[in-house]
Amino acid sequence: MTEQAVGETIPALTAHAVSVSLPTWSANVGYEEGEEWVVSKMKTGYPRFFINKSIQRFAEAIVKRHGIPGEKAMLVPSRAVANRCLAFIQSQNASLESSKFRILDFVPDPTKFKTDSSTNVLPRVTAVIYPEQCFPAAKTFWQHSGDGISSRRAEYCHKAFLEGTLVERGHAEDSLRMYKGPKRYQKHPSADLKETIGGKSNGDINGTGDGQEHIQFVEERFGRNLDVARSNNAKTAVRRRIAGSLTANVEPEAALDLPPDEGRKRNVEGFSEDDVYLYSCGMSAIYNSHRSMMKAKGQMKSIEFGFPYIDTLKVLEKFGPGCLFYGHGESSDLDDLEKRLENGERYLALFCEFPGNPLLKSPDLQRIRRLADKYDFGVVIDETIGNFLNVHVLPYADVVVTSLTKIFSGDSNVMGGAAILNPKGKYYDLLKQTWQHEYEDNYWPEDAIFLERNSRDFVSRIDRINDNAEVICDTLRQHPRIKQVNYPKYSHTRPFYDACRTPTGGYGGLLSCTFYSLPEAISFYDNLDTEKGPSLGTNFTLASPFVILAHYNELDWAESYGAERNLVRFSVGLEEAGELVGKFTKALAAMEQ
Repeated sequence: MTEQAVGETIPALTAHAVSVSLPTWSANVGYEEGEEWVVSKMKTGYPRFFINKSIQRFAEAIVKRHGIPGEKAMLVPSRAVANRCLAFIQSQNASLESSKFRILDFVPDPTKFKTDSSTNVLPRVTAVIYPEQCFPAAKTFWQHSGDGISSRRAEYCHKAFLEGTLVERGHAEDSLRMYKGPKRYQKHPSADLKETIGGKSNGDINGTGDGQEHIQFVEERFGRNLDVARSNNAKTAVRRRIAGSLTANVEPEAALDLPPDEGRKRNVEGFSEDDVYLYSCGMSAIYNSHRSMMKAKGQMKSIEFGFPYIDTLKVLEKFGPGCLFYGHGESSDLDDLEKRLENGERYLALFCEFPGNPLLKSPDLQRIRRLADKYDFGVVIDETIGNFLNVHVLPYADVVVTSLTKIFSGDSNVMGGAAILNPKGKYYDLLKQTWQHEYEDNYWPEDAIFLERNSRDFVSRIDRINDNAEVICDTLRQHPRIKQVNYPKYSHTRPFYDACRTPTGGYGGLLSCTFYSLPEAISFYDNLDTEKGPSLGTNFTLASPFVILAHYNELDWAESYGAERNLVRFSVGLEEAGELVGKFTKALAAMEQ
């Protein structure tokens, strides 16, 4: 076996990797237990669970210069996000005086930042300063909201901070007053700098920076100062790809001149890329969709239908009035919901995944839509696992959310997310108006550049991954010591999946299986010669003991909904099918010894 060492980045030697090697079952347990032999070796981790070391260094530098001993900083992209972060931290630490907390905006110094802001992105970041005892609450906001800064943004802004070109806003205002002098000698800082100093926080023109493995690409392709027009073109190309209207593998400048691919475009009347909103990651899209729907419709409980990815349920529970949870996601649960609705209970929205992670069950979207229309609640569907080339769920949703970090990117080196509004949805006008008021484009331009580049071959990758996943699924199903294989094609909920499957769609690249005993699961996992760590949707096959990693402190609760502690999840990649079958067969054989 050629497994990565514990704590190595996945992919290896990648500064902005979004996965980390946990190659044995004991390494996953050690990580959850905080054992030194694992934690001390972690070069990175999944970005919402492990704050990247470049972000940690930048936060420490800010506290060293602007804080006092015993304080920490959480770095976010705008004042609006900082206000929400601070409100949450204080709500969890109500006994502390408000004077213990503060927000600092860091903006370009107009006397030192020589770049023409009309053509080049500018660095911005906001720090929430808080007592270090409040770190658990700050980390909770970071993890669940997904609204922290990216590692690329941290590297660029940290460099500007050290050079003195990125300064605290009060200092920038003082510099600007000093810079003006007598009127006849005044220079005119750009409008963008003035807006930045004034606290305007829409992230449409933010700064840029990169780590070691991509810096050559950026400098050769764009020059050291990243061009605003190019980064905006990248965002437009990404939004068109998500809309389904752009499928060609071309540079973004060329892509903007291509006619839409009508065969792949999401088939909803009136839909366009103008209904696609980019976020820093998939959870940010979910968190902000929930937040915006509460702004639009009021503070009401939501419904989580089906066993979900951990943070979606936590967002609904912690950032609103609460949640009605149907963890099994069965038709009998919809029967119960319908009775509640008939008896007068009312809800903000129903959130679900299509299909679910990690059990790969598909909810009955047709029935959910009928109930939503009859009883006046919204529907938010996470299509990350299915992806829009395989399934068409927009007609049943008011909002579709997706993590672009996963199969859309594939390279496991950039985060991203999106929310998509349904123009034929019942609440479209209300939601569109709310998004126009609430939405900030805080997606870091350089992250957009890499996401656009990674996603150019998205269409061609999907078919091969679909095929490989079915082959591995069949290999596992044929083995007598595999208790159950979870995959949409073989689920009793397949009719619900097929009702939304596109004419050329498959069943996706994610599956999971359970074992008859924990020792067998451990033996299989330890002997599987693939990359092993968190995340999914990678171009390479990635395995994880998902329930151990996601629900370690609530294993009995997870098992009560069918997510057994010995479950292993597989995100199948682009490798040659025979090679993959050989690796899985060897791991199955080792389990028998």
